[in-house]
Order: sequence, then structure tokens, then C-alpha cells
Amino acid sequence: MSLLGYVSPRASCRGRISHGAVILGSTEIGEGSYIDFNTVVGYPSRDKVLEGRPSSINQLDELSSGAKIGGGCVIRSGCVIYEGVELMDGVELGHGVLVRKGSRVGRSVRIGSGSQLDGEVEIDEGSNIQSMVYLPHLTKIGKKVFIGPLVCVTNDRYPPSRKLTGVTIEDEAVIGAGALLLAGVKIGARAVVAAGSIVVRDVEPGQLVMGSPARPVSVREIFEEKKRSYEMG
Repeated sequence: MSLLGYVSPRASCRGRISHGAVILGSTEIGEGSYIDFNTVVGYPSRDKVLEGRPSSINQLDELSSGAKIGGGCVIRSGCVIYEGVELMDGVELGHGVLVRKGSRVGRSVRIGSGSQLDGEVEIDEGSNIQSMVYLPHLTKIGKKVFIGPLVCVTNDRYPPSRKLTGVTIEDEAVIGAGALLLAGVKIGARAVVAAGSIVVRDVEPGQLVMGSPARPVSVREIFEEKKRSYEMG
């Protein structure tokens, strides 16, 4: 792979593509977007790579169906975005973010460095995902959700099994740093999960849960009051 990068002849790029970026397949990049050096957009799915066994960048390009990057996005160095991914306008990725096939990221979402969207992850507009967050296949995240660093979401209750169940995090929920969410749980709208908690069952809207296993200890309104006092102090 050339240090000068590669842009597929099938790609439509209206943004700025840095030297060293690799753009594969019929990828679309919107106006005002910036693709940093040492990034890959449109990487083919695992099945295609295993079947095609590409030995050149041109063969890899032929396998790819491309990705869609909206306008005003920032894709920093080290990111890998698979084919079949859609990033809407204003999405910002930190360094080394992995976004696998079938994932959809809504407008103005920010995803921190080293995070992984590991296949068919949905994130709605305005959400903020901090660094080193793991979101597996089938995870669904609503609008204006905050997820702290090192949060781990799972999708298999009895690994490794043949039944995967995604986690749902509803609008404006807050997930504290280092929390662990077990497969299949639903975090209700405006709920708060305290840092380091292990969530094994659904969290009702507006609840604040804490501990291992996480249990209700308060409500969102009290959390907001404490936050305001902290900010003013």
C-alpha cells in the first residue's frame, strides 16, 4: 500500500483527502469533510477478503462496495471504516476508530480515539462516545447519549453462543466510565449508569443505577442538581 495513498476511480470525493489515505470502492465523501492520512475508507467485509484473498490494492478496491461519508465530517489518522458504513453530516472520529460493515452513525456524533463499532451498530444524532469504547454488533444508541471512556457493551449472555442480543441505550442516557453492559439490557431515556457499574438488567427511564450488579440508587433530577452544584463550586 503506497505511502501516497489510493483513491478508487469509482469513488466520489468532494472533501479533502490527505496523502496516505486509502479510499476504496464506490465510496462517497461529502463536501467539507476531511480524511486524514493513514486511514482506510470502504474496507471490504471479512467474507469478501477471505474469498478473494486480494494481493494488491487494486484487487482490494475491486472487492469493495464503498462507504458513505456525509458533509463536514472529520476522520482522523488510523481510522478504518468498512464498506456498507454510513456516517451522516458532521460526524467526528478520533484517532484509530474502527467502524465495521453495516454501522450507521447519525449527524454530529463524536467518537473518541480507539473506540470500536464492531458491526451493525446504530448511533443516533448528537451522541458523544468517548475514547476506548467497545460497541458490538446489534448495539443501538439513541440521541444525545453520553458514553464515558472504556465502557464495554456486550451482545452474548453465554459466550460463545449462537444467539446474539444487542443492547439498547435510549435518548439522553449517561453511561459512566468503565461501565459494563451485559447483552440484551435496555437503558431507558435519561437514565444514568454510574462509573464502573455492571448492568445485568434493564434500567428504567430517569433512574440512576450504581454497583455490581447495578441497582437503582437515585434519579436523574438529583444527578443534575449535584452536577450543577459541582460546576458552580
